[in-house]
Amino acid sequence: MNILNAAYEIARFLEDEEIPYFIIGGLALQHWGEPRLTRDVDITVLVAPERYEAFVDAVLKNFPSRIPDAREFALRHRVLLVQTQERVPLDISLGIPGYEEDAFRRAAIVEYEGIGKLRLVAPEDLIIHKCVAGRPRDIEDVEGILIRQYLSLNISLIKKWLEVFRKVIDTHNPVQLFEHALKDAEEILKKSGSDL
Repeated sequence: MNILNAAYEIARFLEDEEIPYFIIGGLALQHWGEPRLTRDVDITVLVAPERYEAFVDAVLKNFPSRIPDAREFALRHRVLLVQTQERVPLDISLGIPGYEEDAFRRAAIVEYEGIGKLRLVAPEDLIIHKCVAGRPRDIEDVEGILIRQYLSLNISLIKKWLEVFRKVIDTHNPVQLFEHALKDAEEILKKSGSDL
């Protein structure tokens, strides 16, 4: 419940500041895929470049930093490392225009009983993020999301964006990772008797 309260706290702050956001990471995974324990709240925001310094300062005025040079780190790496008063870590990433502008339009409003409404990354975009990251745990998560959400996912959208990212990733092929996870998920769904 502390995680959800922390998510609600930062979400209300961002809404008051009129900053578009969506929650990614463990909280989004708990909703769209196989639940996994999470101890922090990962958020992506969309801030105009000319407002970025003012945004960083406003966040640091309202949320304690987790590192000594949080302002400089945020301006250099586009990630704010702060926490709530209850010491729940918040990782606030500055979104990049282009893909993430599209992703903000697809974000889903989810109502949490006893907490309120939170804006979560869409399942397609969570899959895209995880295929781009490409860690073994991320691919397991992709398979879990596909199994839980398969009938309502826009597979062509996922493939379209992964093809774009494939051209700039030199550590792995995100399209290939997705295709493998999709094939595994389809096999599991077939064995369980689900209609594809």
